[in-house]
Amino acid sequence: MILNGQRGSQYGISLTGMMFWSVVLILVVLLGMKVAPVYIENASIKKNLAAVAGDASLQNATASQIRLAFSKRAQIDGITAITAKDIKISRDKGKNILSVTYSEKVPLFANVSLQIDFDTQSD
Repeated sequence: MILNGQRGSQYGISLTGMMFWSVVLILVVLLGMKVAPVYIENASIKKNLAAVAGDASLQNATASQIRLAFSKRAQIDGITAITAKDIKISRDKGKNILSVTYSEKVPLFANVSLQIDFDTQSD
């Protein structure tokens, strides 16, 4: 398009470019929707481990009592990735330290899956 004797350039995106970036954006959003619940559950596990480890009434409790307390909290929060048996319990300076190592497998499409490994510990 020529205006006032000058040649102007056009800026924008072509239909092909718009379709390509739309597909990329949709794939990223779908991946996020499949992976986000796994990370949300991991945050819930970490929160519950910290709550049980910091509970003053459980500082001198046995391992089974600590596992039972975590199991009750996990049931309320709907945690299904781990069980109370998966928790490793140690003590440092009279304080309980709870940790767990587990993997989650997220099916993406067809026979392609994403495996995420977590190593979570109470602070």
